[in-house]
Amino acid sequence: MFRFTTGEKAELYGAILQAFGAANERLETALGLDEVRARLRTVGWLDAIHDDDLQEALRKLREWQLLDVVQNHAENYRTAEEYERRNLQYSLTRRGEAALAGVEHALAVLASTGALQTAVLEAITDRLDELYVLLGDSASSDRRVFSTLQELEGHLEALLANTKAFNGELQRLLRAEGADLATFREVKAATVAYLQEFLVNLDQRGQTVASAVERVEGRGLNLLHERALRGAELPPLAGGDPAPAWLERRRARWEGLQAWFRPVDGARPRVEQLHDVARRAIVTLLQVLDRITESRRRSSSAVQDFRELARWFAAAPAEDDLHRLWSAAFGLGSARHAHLAHPDPELVPSSGSWAEAPPVEVSALLRTSGRTERFTRTGRVRDVGGIKAARAERARKERAELEAAWDVLGTDGPVRLSDFGALDHTVFERLLDLLGRALAVRPDGSGARRAVTSDGRVEVVLRPLPDPGAGRAVLRTPRGRLEGPDYLVDIRSPGRARESAGQEAP
Repeated sequence: MFRFTTGEKAELYGAILQAFGAANERLETALGLDEVRARLRTVGWLDAIHDDDLQEALRKLREWQLLDVVQNHAENYRTAEEYERRNLQYSLTRRGEAALAGVEHALAVLASTGALQTAVLEAITDRLDELYVLLGDSASSDRRVFSTLQELEGHLEALLANTKAFNGELQRLLRAEGADLATFREVKAATVAYLQEFLVNLDQRGQTVASAVERVEGRGLNLLHERALRGAELPPLAGGDPAPAWLERRRARWEGLQAWFRPVDGARPRVEQLHDVARRAIVTLLQVLDRITESRRRSSSAVQDFRELARWFAAAPAEDDLHRLWSAAFGLGSARHAHLAHPDPELVPSSGSWAEAPPVEVSALLRTSGRTERFTRTGRVRDVGGIKAARAERARKERAELEAAWDVLGTDGPVRLSDFGALDHTVFERLLDLLGRALAVRPDGSGARRAVTSDGRVEVVLRPLPDPGAGRAVLRTPRGRLEGPDYLVDIRSPGRARESAGQEAP
């Protein structure tokens, strides 16, 4: 069946079959010699070909039972040459149609990429729900049942084909070697993200499809297939009734749907196995990514670096080379050592050479454990009495300043904001704090805004002027001036009054 794909004339044979396939799509079932030549150009065959070569190719395809030939007795021929060219009509046999479809399918598989698409699962659910509704309505069209069943099987085939293709690509990705590491790492990272997105709500979608399958089966699979068979309107065949074979294919497809989402034997649904495959692939890809990252990362440590540097010092040919190596490795040109200091560092100038500087005593503990030993007295407990007194004095001073500010700002009734005039800057900051608290509160029914300080000692009431155009308030401090809308301000100290009353009660 596929011998036309090999040999010197394989391209010509393939082009001829494609020409017949394109003619079948246009309902042209038979082609003559001139029509075959014309069709070859439409499928991309542009080379010149002699009639003898074309007839020989057609004869070989007929010999392989891919083409059939008949004589056209219905045509009127005016000359013997016209009879020779137009008498024979070629058409595809069933074997030729199968061979052409097989090659096209193989090329499509080679060019396609697999995918895991949750949209296919949702489409399967939609078709099952539609079948459930159609089977419950006796007045629904059998043709609609047939078309919906065909769409369902098409979505299932797409799910199977895409899953198999993607799984194959995934395995090849895990085995891929020799590719550019940067590109390879990006592809693996993108694949991990793709799998993680696919796994989101996969269990829920699988359960939804299983429930939809159960509902349709509750209506009756025999009823579904019988109505779909009536809607298919199969043509009669000379070899027998096509209905049994058609029904058998439908049952096989439904068993495949059950195996994926609702197995009748209690086995594990394949969609759950797909869940496990995706999770294992994510783990494997992440492990491969870690290995790639580790292989590109230099496995080194400070100990290994110093050992390698010691070997370089030991292999240096001269003392000048030792100095250059030291300068390149540490960049230390002064008399200061790496982290050890002289008893009195001020006596050793930093501009001097380390080779001329006096030696520094190195503790034996530093050579053995990497730590320096120090023998000092136990630290004395710090006396915090002075700190406490200073803090108390600062708190009393701040409280006194605050009391003085409240005394200045107390209004004993509503006054205009502009009446404050010039203020000390500290008092001005307290006033700004009160105004900010009041303006942050929503006004009540009368338009007044009320707020208190955090300690509850001072209350401010802010009201708009009866005449909004009466003027603007200007406040001055030693550091500048503030201009803004004028308000009626009432600043009280109910907390201070309660404290005073409590102190006088005894």
